[in-house]
Amino acid sequence: MAHPYVLILYYSRHGSLTAMAKEMARGVEQVSGIEARLRTVPAVSSNSEATEPAIPAEGAVYCTEEDLRHCSGLLLGSPTRFGNMAAAMKYFLDSTSSLWLSGALIDKPAGTFTSTSSLHGGQETTLLTMALPLLHHGMIWAGIPYSNAELSSTTDGGTPYGASHLAGIKGNNQLSSTEARLCRVQGERIARLALKLM
Repeated sequence: MAHPYVLILYYSRHGSLTAMAKEMARGVEQVSGIEARLRTVPAVSSNSEATEPAIPAEGAVYCTEEDLRHCSGLLLGSPTRFGNMAAAMKYFLDSTSSLWLSGALIDKPAGTFTSTSSLHGGQETTLLTMALPLLHHGMIWAGIPYSNAELSSTTDGGTPYGASHLAGIKGNNQLSSTEARLCRVQGERIARLALKLM
């Protein structure tokens, strides 16, 4: 059997979700016996002739259906677009009906993470709405428990629904130490749950 992994699937326009995904991978890899696999999705365009290269110029490679099918756990990340996930992530998830039909993701743990330009820019609604297709797939959605004291004291990102980041209006805020820690905590939690549920 192949080595178990947590798929960290994200879409990033300005680098915040990439930074969060890397911190989550650090958390996953704190757990013995499982590894992190970073993947992204291509941008979408209303121009039907627009195409993306088969391999991105930089960063994680594009996710395949097989990456998703064989994961032991999933962390799904997207920036907020009007309180919901970005179209690129929704487009990818909409293409996973064969996994739904086969039940390939049933009983696998999943979590969500996001970034916004403003503090109340829809972080929690994005985390919740990203969970909906995962619940339809039969996944077990897990957030961040309040046993992590940072949730009670954070003045930037971090929610019980999943890790979050306040990127700022220009999108150039670095992850705070609290945000980075909560990303690692969430990665570690999904990794531990994945091993327990295998």
